[in-house]
Amino acid sequence: MNLSDLIARNAAFTPDQPALRFEGEALNYAAFAARIAATAHGLATQCGVGKGDRVAILSLNRPDYLVLLYACARLGAMLVPMNWRLAVAEQRFILADAAPKVLVLEQAFADVAPLAANDLPGLHILGLDFETPTIRPFGSLLDTTQTAPATGSLSDPLLIVYTSGTTGRPKGAVLRQEALLWNGVMSQHMHGLTSDDHVLTVLPFFHVGGLNIQTTPALHHGATVTIHARFTPDATLKTISEDRPTLTVLVPATIQAVSDHPAWAATDLSSLKAVSTGSQVVPPHLIERIVARGVPVLQVYGSTETCPIAIYTRLGGETSRHETTGLAGLFCEAMIVDDAGRELPPDVAGEIVVRGPNVFSEYWRNADATREALRDGWYRTGDVASRDADGYFIVRDRKKNMIISGGENIYPAEVERVLLEHPAIADCAVIGRPDPKWDEVPVAYVMLRADHVVHTDDLYIHVLAQLARFKVPREFIVVKDLPRTALGKVQHFVLRQNAS
Repeated sequence: MNLSDLIARNAAFTPDQPALRFEGEALNYAAFAARIAATAHGLATQCGVGKGDRVAILSLNRPDYLVLLYACARLGAMLVPMNWRLAVAEQRFILADAAPKVLVLEQAFADVAPLAANDLPGLHILGLDFETPTIRPFGSLLDTTQTAPATGSLSDPLLIVYTSGTTGRPKGAVLRQEALLWNGVMSQHMHGLTSDDHVLTVLPFFHVGGLNIQTTPALHHGATVTIHARFTPDATLKTISEDRPTLTVLVPATIQAVSDHPAWAATDLSSLKAVSTGSQVVPPHLIERIVARGVPVLQVYGSTETCPIAIYTRLGGETSRHETTGLAGLFCEAMIVDDAGRELPPDVAGEIVVRGPNVFSEYWRNADATREALRDGWYRTGDVASRDADGYFIVRDRKKNMIISGGENIYPAEVERVLLEHPAIADCAVIGRPDPKWDEVPVAYVMLRADHVVHTDDLYIHVLAQLARFKVPREFIVVKDLPRTALGKVQHFVLRQNAS
């Protein structure tokens, strides 16, 4: 059995039930299952994709994204969702690391195509909404009524999701099909999910939050998913009002955007049985904005490496403790431990560790990082939290030095690596500064080399050439020295305290 079988089973039970809605059109479960089978056949026969091969996609949210996911599951192949907000140089690194056989992309992101073709001879490039003499249309995979043999199994790796690492280079977290299966079971437990539900997905599929908190679990249970290509507050509120979804996921930045929108007060939210949120410590005032409208807010804690559902509050359970992110999931263990890995008593802060079938199996082609993160089956999150006497987790701090800006993770080491390539920079440190709109924005403290001067506009252009715009520091502050430990390591926390 593989995950695509769940779509086929739902198609047998309720063939006419809408599976996906997108831009005014609906795809029922029968058509969805047929498209998955045809796509799998096309990938196998036209592109040579088999068990263990990688298929990359660079696209906004669309039904084809999910068709590819389940086609890969059918074949035992792996989907590599690519962040369209990254710079071309970052996308090129991910493609070189994952070495896919196929790259599927939208025309808006076609700049990466010639570089990918040069780096990966034999790469099949398919255009979702365009074609050229060297780029075939994605629809050509569907020119068949045949289906490929279902060679995939639940034990096969299915996703390689790249997350920026503390070394400054992205790491690909490998999630097996069974991780998505058990993650979906916990989502069902969290949301009371049934085939009668209607999920609105506005978060990007290149994040496990957009893909796996509600979207894939809803499809596994035969529910309907409405997809937005990308988040906008007006479209979100319009869909909630007119299409009446029962569930959606919003990160703090999107909660603020919809609740600040002029249409917020007049929008009918009564169809929503809950809004789920997470990705960071959620400001209580944002939760209160939704609760005040009569909609429960569910919190979820996790990461790319946990698929992401690991700790959560659930519909019908205790949701009034807004300072907590809930209890360990139904099929997931979580503890607070000290540096030696010993479990700590209630109300004592330590590191969150997680173990369960939802946890990733490895970092792609990175054995050292895998050994560091996975110890005796426990994933060391690097997040600091405590747990009260009732078992509820209270997250105290995020991963070391990580910045979360508008729901996007930014690792300072990645930005610092680029800054240090500038000839005028001797040393630097990047931290997150509180921001009323984005929660945090990156700020860089830079030390100049002797006899060098530099204009901050030059530094901005230098970073923007290699990294996504949201990672570029909003301010460059020239300093004579940086706070350091006795071993010479920069103390980012001191800079954060000064910037608060």
